[in-house]
Amino acid sequence: MTSIPLSVDTHAHVFLRDLPMTDGRRYTPAADATLPDYLGLLDRHGLSHGVLIQPSFLGTDNRHLLAALATAKGRLRGVAVVQPGVGREELAAMDRAGVRGIRLNLFGQATPALARTGWRDLLENITALGWHVEIHTPALRLPEAMEPLLAAGCRIVVDHFGRPDGAGEDPAIDYLLSQGDSGRVWVKLSAAYRIWPAAVCATRARLAAQRLLRAFGATQLLWGSDWPHTEHHRHAAAQHAWDGLPAWIDDEAARRCILADTASALFGIKGDTP
Repeated sequence: MTSIPLSVDTHAHVFLRDLPMTDGRRYTPAADATLPDYLGLLDRHGLSHGVLIQPSFLGTDNRHLLAALATAKGRLRGVAVVQPGVGREELAAMDRAGVRGIRLNLFGQATPALARTGWRDLLENITALGWHVEIHTPALRLPEAMEPLLAAGCRIVVDHFGRPDGAGEDPAIDYLLSQGDSGRVWVKLSAAYRIWPAAVCATRARLAAQRLLRAFGATQLLWGSDWPHTEHHRHAAAQHAWDGLPAWIDDEAARRCILADTASALFGIKGDTP
């Protein structure tokens, strides 16, 4: 394959429908999302690397994620889901495999007691590895999730524009904007279709991206395709998810920083595709 200049999709999922899934999951995927399909999309859209996020319905069974990282031979990084009691050796093995963070998907879930011993030990261990904690939660709940993590010295990645209320202006997002100069919080510009109705999605996403750019700067923003757009693949905006960033961020230098410099630094990616 011809070398592709450094550029990173920081949010995608791969899975098969016959994998063991968690009881009580919020949804069951209607189709497979295969690694070859995803790698082909990276090639088609001129992206050198990707980051695979453990799907919520697979729980803490990260075997498929780790197998995909191994197959991709350095082109992908991962964000896993783990229990607080996971051992240092298992975390170290994941790190060698290409995992660079853990995810807390708090939709439909209570915020865990992150200051308690089990979580505190886990946060210390992942911080020692240079990992981050990725949070997916409504904007209204960001303070209760982020404050213990910031107090523990963690780096935080906030999913999907911070998940403001898509019905209108959401003052809850002001807390996230206030963290722009902390140097320890990153925000993903991704999955606008999960937030705003199709009729206003493009306009609202652009306004939100501009606010985040002013608050955080390009060095703390990331972009993700959110492929395969689970539960939202028919939303009009999902059809253009791979082209979202130029519609949201006008400045070419800022886009390059988001796609290459910021993402590669956070996920430990070096160089173009092999």
